[in-house]
Amino acid sequence: MSNKQVSLEEAARLVQDGQVISIGGTLCQRVPAAFVRELARQGRRDLELVKSSPGYDIDLLAAARCVRRVRSGIVSLEQPFGMAPNFRRAVEEGRLEVIENACPTVMASLQAASFGVPFQPVAGLEGSDIPAASGFAKLADPFTGKEVYVVPAIQPDWAIIHASEADSRGNARIYGSPVWDRLMSRAAKRCIITAERILPTDHFASQPELTVIPELFVEAVVLAPGGAWPTSSHPDYDVDEAAMWDYLARLRAADGVFGYLEETKGRDRSGVRVAA
Repeated sequence: MSNKQVSLEEAARLVQDGQVISIGGTLCQRVPAAFVRELARQGRRDLELVKSSPGYDIDLLAAARCVRRVRSGIVSLEQPFGMAPNFRRAVEEGRLEVIENACPTVMASLQAASFGVPFQPVAGLEGSDIPAASGFAKLADPFTGKEVYVVPAIQPDWAIIHASEADSRGNARIYGSPVWDRLMSRAAKRCIITAERILPTDHFASQPELTVIPELFVEAVVLAPGGAWPTSSHPDYDVDEAAMWDYLARLRAADGVFGYLEETKGRDRSGVRVAA
């Protein structure tokens, strides 16, 4: 299909209960936040998130009871916002299972999936409790006989990524650091792109080396200017600190997430651009 552009609501409906997802960006940087909020509005349940460094995304999904398991190395909202309180509450209450990882082990599991192999060796775990906590195994190196830790391949059902620019076919550019988004797009079965701008394909054909995610990996594209808000999307806008503090204040109430989701619905579905 040459034209893959759909609405935010249609794209979110592609994700089904119980599926494994990876979400692009890192901590409070270029998170596909509008998509995350739409998943929560649609009441998705029993998702598993695989991501080295989730932040706003896992905090909101935990508050909305959308996730049952997370594999990550670090969870934080960064300075000055601190830890992710709704994520922590869900774990303490037993609603959310954490499969303890280090950031490199999550990346290695995704890389193994992208290579089509069942596992990948990982260095640097000696002396850590992470292998036992996560069920990692040791194998003998067939060339030297030395034992090495290996992590299993993880192939998410969906990678959901916010891009700076995309065309309607799914070619996407990410300005600034792509962090692990390129890897996620190759590891997952299919990819959903939300983008600040939708531009003609000729724009991408003129400099194909800037395309981080090519169309063959992509199932759906959403025009979502400001779609990373309240996290940043370099170079278009920085973290909205006032909105992040407001988010944290609103979600202190037991049912605060539902009011928050309702109040942000118009912004997300109309694609309101955040001022630079």
